[in-house]
Amino acid sequence: MAGLAVAASAIPTYAAVHRAKPAVAATGRKVLIIGAGMAGLAAARDLRRRGHDVLVIEGSHRVGGRIETSHMWSDAPVDLGASWIHGLDGNPITQLARESGARLATTSYDSYVMFGPDGQQLSAAAEARVDAMGKRIAAVLRQAQQGGHDQSVQSAVRTGLDWATLSAEDRRIANFVMVSEIEMEYSGAATDTSAYWFDSDGVFPGDDAVFLDGYSVVIDAIAQGTAFVTGEPVTRVAANRSGVRVTTGARTYDADRVVVTVPLGVLKKGSLHFSPGLPAAKQRAIATLQMGVLDKVFLRFPEIFWDPSKDWIEYLPDGGTQWAEWVSLARPTGQPVLLGFSAATFARRMEKLDDADIVDSAMATLRRIYGSAIPEPTAHQITRWAADPFSFGSYSFNALGSNPSMRDALAAPMGDRIFFAGEATERQYFGTVHGAYVSGTRAARQVSRSL
Repeated sequence: MAGLAVAASAIPTYAAVHRAKPAVAATGRKVLIIGAGMAGLAAARDLRRRGHDVLVIEGSHRVGGRIETSHMWSDAPVDLGASWIHGLDGNPITQLARESGARLATTSYDSYVMFGPDGQQLSAAAEARVDAMGKRIAAVLRQAQQGGHDQSVQSAVRTGLDWATLSAEDRRIANFVMVSEIEMEYSGAATDTSAYWFDSDGVFPGDDAVFLDGYSVVIDAIAQGTAFVTGEPVTRVAANRSGVRVTTGARTYDADRVVVTVPLGVLKKGSLHFSPGLPAAKQRAIATLQMGVLDKVFLRFPEIFWDPSKDWIEYLPDGGTQWAEWVSLARPTGQPVLLGFSAATFARRMEKLDDADIVDSAMATLRRIYGSAIPEPTAHQITRWAADPFSFGSYSFNALGSNPSMRDALAAPMGDRIFFAGEATERQYFGTVHGAYVSGTRAARQVSRSL
């Protein structure tokens, strides 16, 4: 890319990207973006629109980060990472979807069916019991947030419900609520998640929506015109008197500024070195905030054997957390595909199994619900985000011992050379695509002001 000093003659670029004319006169300023997820792409687009010379350096061989659409099934694209726009009203991703011409389909948490451990659909009275437990747990957690010391969600719930006095049935329901409302939502184990701060996030109103052609439609649109280098993990970021120097395993890049957007999981591994070293507050934030896991198993069947009018299938297991939540893709896509979720400790355990064992485990739950005569899946797709070397998890959560100000510390620039973005740096919208987007636009503003 013209103007970016590189210690090699040729720079490979992402083949799908088309050059765009600058929206404003070029400034001659050069900015490197580390990471081609939503945060990096948002920062790159905004900086290009301000006339800066931008290059995105990505460690993997694709763009999108934790947004990844699989086209293995040509008639049913599936999102292995982020799936939903959470709250369509006022959400910046909604506007991106409109600009890209994305086809959306709304889903509703109110469209569900719930089954007990015996595989039978819960009666209205049994559902009311689950709902009542959910309200009790919500009240207990609100009360815990008024206490003088933090504790884990599980500890707060068990103390507040007087666990020893609960029946076995109520304990099972309470565990299900913690899995479905906390672990599936925030990706951290109830034993590790802060009761004070687990829900210190903002939300957008309106329906939730999935992308019929995959989230990559938005990625492709926002990436238009940006120059990329892929397959080059960054090992060192150094500020100097003239600007910054970024080192990968293949070459060295010099520029005026750099925006670091790698996931929290990568920062926690310590494989990315900084000069000068990271400030103490930023180091504490990286050590204390945690990376959660939410994995997916997509099962494709020869036919739809479940109720296609329902979006969600809930299952209350005998014990543990296995396969408590499913999404039917039959209504929005018309295809015989079920999506099962695994989160937190259960997800990490599943990731150690091979595909056949994971499918068998998921099918055991479906057979309990729908009977032994249901067909075998004709194909499957499985994620392992904790093992992904470019994320080491799905998204960040507020772990016990952390607080929201740590996200501010994570987001803080280092002088006027090194800037940070990514969902983990976003205090209000952490763990979301719109949070990553907002963080990228914030970093772009900071860089422009510094220049």
